[in-house]
Amino acid sequence: MSELVLHDYWRSSASYRVRIALSLKGLSWTSHQVDLVTGEQSGEDHRARNPLGLVPVLEVDGEAIAQSLAIIDYLDARWPEPRLLPADPLARALVLGRAMTIISEIHPLQNLRVLNYLRGPLGQDEAGVTAWLHRWLGQGLAALEAVAPEHGLFGGAEPNLIDVCLVPQMYSARRFALPLEPLPRLVRIDEALRARPDFAAAAPEAVKPA
Repeated sequence: MSELVLHDYWRSSASYRVRIALSLKGLSWTSHQVDLVTGEQSGEDHRARNPLGLVPVLEVDGEAIAQSLAIIDYLDARWPEPRLLPADPLARALVLGRAMTIISEIHPLQNLRVLNYLRGPLGQDEAGVTAWLHRWLGQGLAALEAVAPEHGLFGGAEPNLIDVCLVPQMYSARRFALPLEPLPRLVRIDEALRARPDFAAAAPEAVKPA
């Protein structure tokens, strides 16, 4: 099997969702931490992997795959069990659409570079940054709560792509002190998933450098 090298950051939610996918599929990988706090992502070495200077990046077979959804789609195509995206086109589209509520609508607005721009050139204090985070995280997660199952996971008995994306986003919601009382179904699903060994192995506290 090809060696998998994941360039990530322990607290990056995009990296976290890729680690979950790798763990669910029982794959082994080498982790290379890219320190976002010190700006390592902007260095020449990392920009050679991803010119946008973001994590995660998965190196495999001489190629560097950027963007978490592209990485997970590759993993699902090459190692299809357990399947994270349905084979049926309509079911696949529905799962992708709900997962992208997180990937496209919520996560980019909490990205470190966005928060740094709010604090820097736009002159927002921490109260302003918190208001920004609560506005966009709250709106996006409320939309996902509206379609969350009353019982089981988004994937039913086993996780699918929505579940893989949900856990890192709920980690961020807790980190940014978003009130979770309006999200009881998401809280229930998140707690059930985090209790699984394959999800726990990918958690930030499990991979944080000593």
